Amino acid sequence: MLLESLPLTADHDIPAPVLTELTALYASNREFHALSGDFPDPDDIRPEQVAAALADELAKPEVEVLLARSEGRVVGLVITLARHPDPDDPDPWIGLLMVDAAAQRKGVGKRVAGLVEERFRAAGRSAVRLAVLDNNPKALAFWTALGFEVIGHRADLQLGRPCAVLRKELGGARQE
Repeated sequence: MLLESLPLTADHDIPAPVLTELTALYASNREFHALSGDFPDPDDIRPEQVAAALADELAKPEVEVLLARSEGRVVGLVITLARHPDPDDPDPWIGLLMVDAAAQRKGVGKRVAGLVEERFRAAGRSAVRLAVLDNNPKALAFWTALGFEVIGHRADLQLGRPCAVLRKELGGARQE
C-alpha cells in the first residue's frame, strides 16, 4: 500500500479519473455520511460535491490530502493537518481517514493509519490527535484499538458536532 498526495491539475482541480475514484470512495461510506451530515444526501454523493469538499480542505493552511492506493486503485483517503488552529495544541491531526467500504474490515484502515503515523514520526512529531463524532461508536472502537486514547470532548470546529478528542504518542517503531 502506498500513500500519495492528491494530484491536482495546473488549475488546481482534481483530475477527472481521480475524482471518479474519490466519488465512489465517498459514496461507499453512506453510513458515515449519514452520521456526519457532511453531504445533503448520503445516498446521492456527486463528483462536484466531493471536489468542493476537498477544495475546502486544501484551502486551509498546512492541510494535506493523501490517497491510499493498493494495486493501483484508490482504497482510502486521509486528510491531515500539520497544526491544529488552536495555538496551544502542539500535535498534528488526522482530520479524516476513509476506507472504501469493500476494503473495510480487512486491515486497510490499520495499514493506512500506520503509514500516516510513520509520516508524522519521520517529520519529528511525537504524537497525533483526531476527533471522533460522539455518534460514531464504530470509529471510536477502531481508533482506540490502534492505541489512541480519549483525552477530552468538545465540539468540532466545522459544524459544532459533539466529538471525542483522541491522542496517540508516536514514540518508537510502528506496531503491526
